[in-house]
Amino acid sequence: MNQENGYIQVEYREDNEAFVVYYPPVLNGVKPDYKECTEYLKGHGFENYNNQEFRALICGDAKSEMSLGVGDGLEFIESMSYKISLDKMKVTCRFYPPSKNGQTMDAKDILGELAKKNVTFGIDQDFIINFMNNRVYFTDFVIAEGRAPVHGIDDKIEYFFNTNPSLKPKHNEDGSVDYHNLDNVCQVKEGDLLARLHKGDRGTNGKDVTGRDIPCRTVKTLRLEKGKNLHLNEDMTEIYSEVTGHVSLVNGKVFVSDVYEVSGDVDNSVGNIEYNGNVHIQGSVRGGFQVIAKGDIIIDGVVEDALIQSDDGQIIVKCGIHGMKKGLLDAGGNVITKFIENASVFSGGYVEAGSITYSDVSASDDVIVCERKGTIAGGVIRAGGKVDAQTIGSPMGAATQIEVGMAPDKKERYVQLQREISVLSQNINKLKPIIKTYNKYIQEGKQLDQKNALYLQKVAGELTKNTKMLEENQQEFNALHQELITSRHAKVMVSKDIFPGVSITISDITFNVKDKRSFCQFEKKNGEIVVNNL
Repeated sequence: MNQENGYIQVEYREDNEAFVVYYPPVLNGVKPDYKECTEYLKGHGFENYNNQEFRALICGDAKSEMSLGVGDGLEFIESMSYKISLDKMKVTCRFYPPSKNGQTMDAKDILGELAKKNVTFGIDQDFIINFMNNRVYFTDFVIAEGRAPVHGIDDKIEYFFNTNPSLKPKHNEDGSVDYHNLDNVCQVKEGDLLARLHKGDRGTNGKDVTGRDIPCRTVKTLRLEKGKNLHLNEDMTEIYSEVTGHVSLVNGKVFVSDVYEVSGDVDNSVGNIEYNGNVHIQGSVRGGFQVIAKGDIIIDGVVEDALIQSDDGQIIVKCGIHGMKKGLLDAGGNVITKFIENASVFSGGYVEAGSITYSDVSASDDVIVCERKGTIAGGVIRAGGKVDAQTIGSPMGAATQIEVGMAPDKKERYVQLQREISVLSQNINKLKPIIKTYNKYIQEGKQLDQKNALYLQKVAGELTKNTKMLEENQQEFNALHQELITSRHAKVMVSKDIFPGVSITISDITFNVKDKRSFCQFEKKNGEIVVNNL
């Protein structure tokens, strides 16, 4: 015997007197709901009966009955109700009994009821057969379920070389930093396998109970991208090197080349350099010249007021940069140099230097100034991660600004989004009243001439465009704001002294140093900047 809920049924007897018969629940079934029972009776024309007696009837534990009075004597058929979930992936039904001698539903009747709401897919035929063999009332059943989509797997590329080589310099025991011996080249030999493409799975679409297709997630498809001196196998899934040299990954493209070598200085005898690979300059870069490369740039000497730009690689200047307020180092990766003086530095990774004076330095990751002197004095230092230095500021009160907590490019985008959201909101607030006025005019049954109809169409288009842009910008802004206020890596570490005149901003909070402090760390906790001893 299976669990069954309690239910009621109407039975006509002599002289059309109607009785309601109560069948108690079986096993762990539940008793029928009073409101549901009264709605059932009302739906079949029975309202004038003793409600108190009826309530007592359906609360009992045994089969019982009560008179409903004289009815019309017309037998009524079995019925069903059903609910379709909001996502149209499930249909739940509930059956109600016919009068004692009324007609029951067959499979065709049940399917017909479902068809009224376009339920055509995922119908449980076995359930319908079982129900007709063992009818259960006042009970919820799942009669149809959609098929969820099976999401695929993205393509994946496996690289057989270091795609992010570390150029961190060696720190000697005496506290000095070795900027000369850096392992910065991924060596390859002719015939080496460099990359392999693993094909994913495109997935399978699903269907809801109305038969509508539910598309699976669009998977990411990839292909192997290569430069010169490389070849692909027949099925385009593997890349091999055709030469012995060095390999790098540039914007998702495998690149193998020899290093462009300059044996002396970059000056009038050499001119500007622009190279689609790595560059090694054994001398210095003199003022006014440019070195632009796709890969890494290594300079053994100094950089004067020159432009050094690496789109995707790292910049190493072993003897430092005398920028004279014009010099610029701009790297997609890390920047490592002996010192930075009166220069601008932009890094997509970290910046490590022996000292930084009166310069504008921005790094997506950390700024580390950790030689024995390790001084940051004057200028603006921005870091997405931490700033770590021996000394910050100077006894003379050099104005020094330190900002940590978000990569500079993201911080700039954050501010830009604030402005754009404000402008879009103002535009929307101007457009909505115009559309509201026109809609009211149309609802009053008036016709728009062609000029006004075109204008309304234009305004509606502008509103849709601005609303979509606002939603996209707000979503991006919220993500950046969450990153800004929850950054845990952001801190400023001082191994020796920090002086008045230094301003520290962590995320969205600023702290002005008014007294000299030593061996301390600044970080954001509970909405404020706190200072702890190292």
